[in-house]
Amino acid sequence: MPWKTNDEVGARQRFIAERLRRNDGVSMVALCRRHAISRECGYKWWRRFQAEGSKGLTDQPRLPGSALRLRERWWERLGVAQRQCPDFGPKKLRWKLQGDYPHQRAPAVITLARWLERAGAVRRRKRRAPSGPMVTLPGRLQGCRINDVWTVDLKGSFCTRDGRRVNALTVRDLASRYVLCVRHVGRGGERQIRPVMCALFRRYGLPRALRMDNGGPFGSLGPRGWARLSTTWVKLGLRLEYGRPGCPQDNAAHEQMHRMLKERTAQPAAVNPRAQQRRFDRWRQRYNHARPHESLQMRVPAARYRSSPRPLPERVPPWRYPSHWQQLWPDSKGRCCWAGRQRLIGRAFAHEPLGGKLLSPDTLAVYFGPHLLGSLHAHDLAGLRPVQWRTESKREGLRPSQHPPRSS
Repeated sequence: MPWKTNDEVGARQRFIAERLRRNDGVSMVALCRRHAISRECGYKWWRRFQAEGSKGLTDQPRLPGSALRLRERWWERLGVAQRQCPDFGPKKLRWKLQGDYPHQRAPAVITLARWLERAGAVRRRKRRAPSGPMVTLPGRLQGCRINDVWTVDLKGSFCTRDGRRVNALTVRDLASRYVLCVRHVGRGGERQIRPVMCALFRRYGLPRALRMDNGGPFGSLGPRGWARLSTTWVKLGLRLEYGRPGCPQDNAAHEQMHRMLKERTAQPAAVNPRAQQRRFDRWRQRYNHARPHESLQMRVPAARYRSSPRPLPERVPPWRYPSHWQQLWPDSKGRCCWAGRQRLIGRAFAHEPLGGKLLSPDTLAVYFGPHLLGSLHAHDLAGLRPVQWRTESKREGLRPSQHPPRSS
């Protein structure tokens, strides 16, 4: 049996020193019993000391002799090839070494990759999280009723004549074609859009769903595609509908409205952003009150649109989870601790209370209110495995087993 200590070299030196001092009369069996090691271990280090002296008491490389000879032969050659072709990876470097030394067999690709990583010449790629559980989501709303669906987008930025850039937030009711907002929002980030949307909710009430593109600040690459701004709307009970990436035709009516807005207000642009906003307001007034639509039987949008009966609540109550669930509190970067490790959930859920349902000792399902975000695995270093979703078919409804009780 080996020494049960962290300072194994020191323990071996003390064993050899006592063996040299008590060479007369003390058996090796008694000496090994005193140091709590086996006779085989004691004789092994005594032979090493006799053959090599104090140097023999240190740990020797565990690699076999063939591996050591392989590294001695190819290490310098690999360094030369890597300096000549710094953009080559392990596969291409092996191809080059095989061409430079055709009569010798080059090391395997995985061996070259391990040597390059140990030398700091390459960096291991960050492993992406595997796919999480499958969730069935309902299909898109048809938007036949007023305030069922609001379409939201940012008009492509352009510069006014003084060189300042304009980003216009546009919001439109899908059923009535009523344009609720055309507002210059500065840089078009979350901080600029959030107060404008809150003002719209206070004035017109809450819709059932918001339809938008995947890009920021409405969407992200995190769980469910939600961004920090969209999680606020989820807490209000709004349904979020995203178009397919790179498919503006999924929100075609809104894009057609953008074309008309550009033709009437930005060709050419105004002198400055304030004058451009006045153009936006005049165009919106005419679009809603003086321009009939064939889809509305030649009526104007203002004649059909009515405010939503769902008012914006003064205070949104926090999500409540069952008492036997675990509570997760992500930090400002969307990270939380579970199973002794720091796990990445997503920046969209920073400082938001999350619920964890233990599915097995090594698996935790993570929920944001009633919405399943993904799963954490104790032995997985890649963070949250986000959910995959598919559209609900006519014969298949939501699977209740994937949703926790809705909070009050």
